[in-house]
Order: sequence, then C-alpha cells, then structure tokens
Amino acid sequence: QVQLVESGGGLVQAGGSLRLSCAASGRSISSYQMGWFRQAPGKEREFVATISWTGGTTTYADSVRGRFTISRDNAKNTVFLQMNSLKPEDTAVYYCAAGVVYRSTTTNSYTYWGQGTQVTVSS
Repeated sequence: QVQLVESGGGLVQAGGSLRLSCAASGRSISSYQMGWFRQAPGKEREFVATISWTGGTTTYADSVRGRFTISRDNAKNTVFLQMNSLKPEDTAVYYCAAGVVYRSTTTNSYTYWGQGTQVTVSS
C-alpha cells in the first residue's frame, strides 16, 4: 500500500506560481510511475503530468506543457509539480497518483491516489 498526501495548493493570482508536493508513505515510490491529475467543479478528472520511475521521462497535457514541470525525489519519497504562469482555467483540485503503467495518462492506470489539494487562480 502507498499513502499519498498532497500539499502546496492555495489561492494565487493569474500569472503566479505554486509548487505542489506529494509525500508518499508505506512503500518506496521508486518502482512507481507517478502522475498528477486535476478535477474542476462539474468536470471529469483530467491528466496533467506524469514522470517515470527514475524521472528520465516526463509527459504533459497540452494545456500545461511549457508552464508546469513534474519532478521526483525518490530518496525523499516525494513528487513535485511546479506550476508557473497560472491561468484561471487551472483552477481545480489537484491529485497525486501512483501506478505501474509507463507514461500512462489515464486515471484507471493509477492504483493509489491522494486526497487532493485545491488550487484557485484568480483573474
């Protein structure tokens, strides 16, 4: 079992930045593909970014590519999402997830999920 806890969300103005963290416990994340997803009110949960086991491969949704950066520190069992140039449409609850499918962008490929952290971007 892997427990995931996200932090770092909050309220920020458009154009600002936030850094989300996802702290894992229970097992090492070094053998897991790690992903970030988000869900806005009334919308389905959508893929944001994912990173491979060693961090060598990253994949981003078109909507965030060039603005967001996913990274991981396996020694600290933590995954990060650096979000720059934030837009009001980035407002959502952001979830961290762990899975075993390489570069997967679908929710059903991830086994473990955090409780989410709210990100609100004001215009």
